[in-house]
Amino acid sequence: MTPRTRSVAALALGLAVPGAASAADSTGGTDYTPLPDISRVECVALCSGSTRVQAGGTLKVTGKRLRQVQTVVFEGSEATTGDNVRVGVAPSSTRRFRVKVPYSAASGPLTVRKSKTVTSEPSNSITILPPPPPERSASLTPSTGPRDPGAPQLETGISTGKAFFAGTKVRFSYRVNDDEPVPVTIELVRVDDDAVVRSWNPGPVEPNSVHTIRWNGKAAPGVKASAGRYVFRVTAQSSDGALARSSSTTDATRDAFDFYAHIFPIRGPHDFGNSGARFGAARSGHTHQGQDTFAKCGTKLVAARAGRVQFNQYHSAAGYYIVIDGYKTNIDYVYMHLQSRSPFHPGDRVQTGQMIGRVGDTGDAVGCHLHFEMWSAPGWYDGGHPFDPLRYLKAWDAWS
Repeated sequence: MTPRTRSVAALALGLAVPGAASAADSTGGTDYTPLPDISRVECVALCSGSTRVQAGGTLKVTGKRLRQVQTVVFEGSEATTGDNVRVGVAPSSTRRFRVKVPYSAASGPLTVRKSKTVTSEPSNSITILPPPPPERSASLTPSTGPRDPGAPQLETGISTGKAFFAGTKVRFSYRVNDDEPVPVTIELVRVDDDAVVRSWNPGPVEPNSVHTIRWNGKAAPGVKASAGRYVFRVTAQSSDGALARSSSTTDATRDAFDFYAHIFPIRGPHDFGNSGARFGAARSGHTHQGQDTFAKCGTKLVAARAGRVQFNQYHSAAGYYIVIDGYKTNIDYVYMHLQSRSPFHPGDRVQTGQMIGRVGDTGDAVGCHLHFEMWSAPGWYDGGHPFDPLRYLKAWDAWS
């Protein structure tokens, strides 16, 4: 990002400066396009505070002379070149407009432009947080379940075959092909015991249209579902009582997904090192309190479990580190030697699978790796105790 400065002396001498667009007219005068001015940028959607927004969220830009602005530039970091991202806009007001944050934008100030040379001074800095993991789009296919003669025809699809507690919602979509609105019931069934953990009764639904159910990993408000395989099943009934079901009660593959409580935090090739990387290995004056897992520097790191950020700091030994209080676990999850400081602040909530940083070698680290700790209640250096996380990491790695 190049700082934008304007010299009053240069204007007095008639020198060309950014923002002074002029052209000689028949009388020898000049035309001047007034500079846009930003007084404030604040978050209005997907916010974690007024100046902190998730990628894909919305910002409100307030200022003066904004109506002719054509471009918003997310300037990114002054220390990093090549991270500017431009977005086209068409404000209807001279005082304010809204702009969606691109997924590729980096934290930093914004500038607004009426043209290449008519641009504002940088705004206040905006912190842009990583977005939650994306949902996949369901592709509908004809159901294979039992169907009475004359019953509606069903098509169904599911967004993923794998889901994590407090992560991205599972999205189940269906379409009922018939000549009139059809009563339907949707059930979410746990395969192990054929128990219905959730049900939806939307009543008669419009035929030949796609309808969607989103499930958040809870069997009831405040009650998390257990790990295992789940199946969505739809039942539709025609006006004369003929029934169609999206799958048979013995089918554990159609519209099914596996549900897990954790995801492996390193999203790339990795290894668990030798005995020196293990919990309890000897260190100078103490023993190792976590598990080292080695990966290429810059490999994506995600939250193994949703929760609230407790600490995000730098330490001479731990480097950049972040501590997350795992949601409904009584466990603190600790991630050390991050490549750079995580964008989350203490008090922020993160989802399972949401990016929190990248593998690094900051602090007292030999080689790029994640030092990962798990602490019992009441928490990290708050009366709790570290315990060996390796068997948990290996289990998460097997299904992630």
